[in-house]
Amino acid sequence: QVQLVESGGGSVQAGGSLRLSCAVSGYTLTKIALGWFRQGPGKEREGISCIYRTTGITFYADSVKGRVTVSLDDSKNTVFLQMNDLKPEDTAMYYCAAGKYCKSGYPQGDNDWGQGTQVTVSS
Repeated sequence: QVQLVESGGGSVQAGGSLRLSCAVSGYTLTKIALGWFRQGPGKEREGISCIYRTTGITFYADSVKGRVTVSLDDSKNTVFLQMNDLKPEDTAMYYCAAGKYCKSGYPQGDNDWGQGTQVTVSS
């Protein structure tokens, strides 16, 4: 199992930016797809980004392309989500996940999950 711990959430004004971090540890040999999901109030969870730990290749959901960047640190033990031009509809709990592969812009395949970090965007 992979352990993931998110940090960096908070409250920001519309148009602002946040950088979320996810510390990754544990057995990662088969969980090479790292990325982010979010779940807003009254909404279903949606996947938004994915990066292969082995290659650094990235993928994004169409809904967030242009405002979101996913990246890894040099050790490959931290995954980041840079979010710019935040909008009130971005308000959600953001979850880091590790899966077997990236598909449709987010990790899939027996995902392991972090506990989440709250992002609140006010107008």
